[in-house]
Amino acid sequence: MLEKDRSVLAYVASGRIRSDQDAPLAQRLSQILAGLAEVIESYAPVEVAVEQVFVNVNPQSTLLLGQARGAAICAAVLARLPVSEYTALQVKQSVVGQGHARKEQVQEMVKRLLQLPGHPSPDAADALACAICHAHGGMGMGSIATRGRRVRAGRIA
Repeated sequence: MLEKDRSVLAYVASGRIRSDQDAPLAQRLSQILAGLAEVIESYAPVEVAVEQVFVNVNPQSTLLLGQARGAAICAAVLARLPVSEYTALQVKQSVVGQGHARKEQVQEMVKRLLQLPGHPSPDAADALACAICHAHGGMGMGSIATRGRRVRAGRIA
């Protein structure tokens, strides 16, 4: 979670919601929904940004990730928060400057941009990078300068 004061971003919090791996899927999704509802109540965000699911090698993992993402979106919608979605390419381009950046590059830039004392975990870095992308106005729609350029397929050309 980030706060933005004009153009200055400040780290607020990050964490992980765990579900019981042995529980049925519906119960695990309920745990994610309840956990995020608690986070929303505790920190009172005003907007939510999520990364779009990409299809990876394992279709089962992609499906499970999509369902967990759906629970996250539902938590935000139930709290009447606006939800913005970004592709991994958009997030990486916004934070690192190139859409095919490695995880280590994302971690380093998140650390620098938020002036963190150490590198966040890869998952925390991805979530914070998505928040940074959103805080910057998404891909060129807000405060990222795009004058004289165009946005094409989620990239500034």
